Amino acid sequence: MRVAVYYNNRDVRIEERPLPEISGGELLVKVMASGICGSDVMEWYRVKKAPIVLGHEITGEVVEIGSGVDGFKKGDRVFVSHHVPCNTCHYCLNGHHTACETLHKTNYEPGGFSEYIRVPEINVERGVFLLPEEISYDVGTLIEPLACVIRGQRLAGLSPGQSVLVIGSGISGLLHIKLARATGAGSIVATDINDYRLQVARQFGADATLNVSEGSKDDLFRFNRGRPFDLVIVCAGVLSACTEAIESVDRGGTILFFAVPEPEIMVPLPLNDLWRHEITMRTSYGASPLDIEMAIELIRTRRVILEDMITHRLPLDEAGLGFQLVAEADKSIKVILKPHRDDNK
Repeated sequence: MRVAVYYNNRDVRIEERPLPEISGGELLVKVMASGICGSDVMEWYRVKKAPIVLGHEITGEVVEIGSGVDGFKKGDRVFVSHHVPCNTCHYCLNGHHTACETLHKTNYEPGGFSEYIRVPEINVERGVFLLPEEISYDVGTLIEPLACVIRGQRLAGLSPGQSVLVIGSGISGLLHIKLARATGAGSIVATDINDYRLQVARQFGADATLNVSEGSKDDLFRFNRGRPFDLVIVCAGVLSACTEAIESVDRGGTILFFAVPEPEIMVPLPLNDLWRHEITMRTSYGASPLDIEMAIELIRTRRVILEDMITHRLPLDEAGLGFQLVAEADKSIKVILKPHRDDNK
């Protein structure tokens, strides 16, 4: 079978690999669509693991079933989660599923940018979800990113009517805008340095936008009746975004660090001000099975509409172009790879 092997953002090679063999309790899934995540182009994180087959936002069709597998049959349309928690450790039992060691060690083989994947038994048990007929293979690639956003806003305690500032209008920032709008947020303001993305942010539900390379903090607050924001969501992994968040949160407000800078970058904190103003700082990583179930239901019922986020559909042979589009972060939103032709987008 063909796979797209990542060496760096400018070197993604199509190579041949043997079709994975499955054992008892496992599934073989034909990958129908696979999204390129912003984390896939984070070279500081990915290159040290290269060469590697990436891809963790996949939908597909069950083509082979190992002995002992219940609940699935050949031909089932599925979304497959790459990381799954144990559900029994201290962290899982306290609601921190994405801090579970098992979650960080699990994955499918060889990766979503391939024609087929082997789904290990633990993923079959805890990370394979039937894809409703209302959700296409292509839109299903957004289940995992939306689930991560659901988790972030839930942990941040977003309430109806609260003002929201989204710093960074890439795919995660735009998903935060869509979800916040769908769940009753008050004013939503988005920032970025890319005018195309700011235009899309307005189309997707932001009440106002600001290009931070041109505007000031006063301009930002003017969009929120002169006040800082109840919830500030950081979706840009740069130090300036962290600083902007700290300067933009209202007293009693919350900052959600959904994206963070590279590991060696330290963020200076005005701890005295945060203490006096009772600022809450939260982080959010990944998604739990519950978050995924919620994402599927929100998409199925069209509470959150995601079709308009897909800007590029490329065959697997053009994986290199897909990585360039995502890395350049110019006029693309969601880029997906299509290892097989299908009639159900």
